Amino acid sequence: MTITQLQYVLAVAEYQNFTVAAEKSFVTQPTLSMQIQKLEDQLDILIFDRSKKPIRVTEVGEKIVAQAKNIVNEAERIKDIVDQEKGFIGGEYTLGVIPTVMPTLLPMFLKTFIKKYPKVNLIIKEQNTESLIRNIQDGHLDAGIAATPLEIEFIKERPLYYEPFVGYVPKSHRLNSKTHLIPEDLDISDVLLLQDGHCFRDGVINICKTKRDLAAQHFQLQSGSFETLINLSNEGLGMTLLPFLNTLELDDVKKQQLKYFTDPSPAREVSLIYHKSELKIQITEALRDVISGIVRGAIKFQDVKIISPLNSA
Repeated sequence: MTITQLQYVLAVAEYQNFTVAAEKSFVTQPTLSMQIQKLEDQLDILIFDRSKKPIRVTEVGEKIVAQAKNIVNEAERIKDIVDQEKGFIGGEYTLGVIPTVMPTLLPMFLKTFIKKYPKVNLIIKEQNTESLIRNIQDGHLDAGIAATPLEIEFIKERPLYYEPFVGYVPKSHRLNSKTHLIPEDLDISDVLLLQDGHCFRDGVINICKTKRDLAAQHFQLQSGSFETLINLSNEGLGMTLLPFLNTLELDDVKKQQLKYFTDPSPAREVSLIYHKSELKIQITEALRDVISGIVRGAIKFQDVKIISPLNSA
């Protein structure tokens, strides 16, 4: 039994197809099939039911797959131990980032990080929170950046920063005359939201005290773009809420439409999340230090007081 054989087993269990598993493992399909067959012969059991389409894991195979994950993770940990002992921070590292954070956060820290840690091959993927969680569990991501708390048993959460909500209120809106906002000012019926599936949308809904009546609306919006929400607000279709970092790059005309909340300001907690196995923890810590330092500095420089992070933000 070898680590490579167990890695092949995990690939087939995930993709339920020998050909796809071989492609993802960068080997030929006959090589992968032969190694799995060799392992099954050695154990005198069937790990996969090849008569099913797609291929299914047998009952005993499920137990083997679960144990294989532990063994492969522990084998990877040996390299981590050596790297940490040598003070080495490098190698491939795959990071997932949620869509409402990616466009603003990435330009802030990426250049600094790759300059400080040139031996890290950072692979960044934009994914929603559900995909981040699944891919961290399956080992396809080393870490993710998401709104927290998530409170998932196998995931560790390390807060990076707290980002306040900012109102974008056009001149024609009923709240335009207000100097500052309070949550009680908001009426969900005239707040433009991102489409379902965005955690920022859930955070906005949590702030508002009233529930949205979809039947009373003349339109339903499904957009993942803050720019779209701003443009619709300017057309008199309502106001919207933006994450603070998204407001920094607005032009002067649009900045005039921003309304900040009185203290305590509602905010979302943005964290670096990763598996409790803590593989590649030295890179994770380096990433956290760079991001939190830069972003907290930017928010502090703007003199924004972040008081009350929201659940499901």
